[in-house]
Amino acid sequence: MTRTILTAFAVGLLGRTVAACNTVRGAGEDLESAADTVEEEI
Repeated sequence: MTRTILTAFAVGLLGRTVAACNTVRGAGEDLESAADTVEEEI
């Protein structure tokens, strides 16, 4: 029973970590795109 709970917790934590990485990567790409646009206009 304890092993099942720990496994479920670990899988949930891993899922959140992967989702956070994708979110940060997407935000980084958005900022890079905005910076490129500003640089082109200047």
